[in-house]
Amino acid sequence: MKVILQKDVKDLGKVGDMVTVSLGFARNMLFPRQLAIEATEKRVNEYNHLKRVADSKKKKALVERQEFVNKIKGTTVTFKLNAGEGEKLFGTVTTLDISKALDKMGYSVDKKDIHLAEPIKLLGTHKATIKYTEGLEAVIQVAVEKQ
Repeated sequence: MKVILQKDVKDLGKVGDMVTVSLGFARNMLFPRQLAIEATEKRVNEYNHLKRVADSKKKKALVERQEFVNKIKGTTVTFKLNAGEGEKLFGTVTTLDISKALDKMGYSVDKKDIHLAEPIKLLGTHKATIKYTEGLEAVIQVAVEKQ
C-alpha cells in the first residue's frame, strides 16, 4: 500500500515522502497516529504538484543564496575592543558579534552559519567562513583593533 508521510517516521522516511508499506502497518500504526495518509490518485497529483512548487522555490532560494555569497565574499568586519598586554583581548569575538556586525552592514547572516577556526582572542586580522547547507561558502575577514 502506498502512503504519503505526514510526519518523519524513523527507518521509513521524512515528511512528504511517498513510500510503500504493508497494509497492516499502515492501518495499525501509521493511520491511527496520523503519521501518514493513503496515497489516492487525487492526493498523489496534489503531492506531485506541491513537490514541483517546493523544488522551484528551492532552486530560486539557491540562486539568491549564491548571489548573496558572491556579494559578501571578501567583506571585512572591524571591531575596536579593549586589549591588554601582548595584544590579548579582554574577552572574545564570537559568531554572534560577527553576525550583529554583518547585520549593521546590511547582510543578514545567522550566527549558526558563521564558522571560526578558533575563538578570536587576539588583535589582528582573522578569517571567518560563512557556510550554508547547499555547500556554498564565503570567507570574510574579521579585523580586531585596539580601542
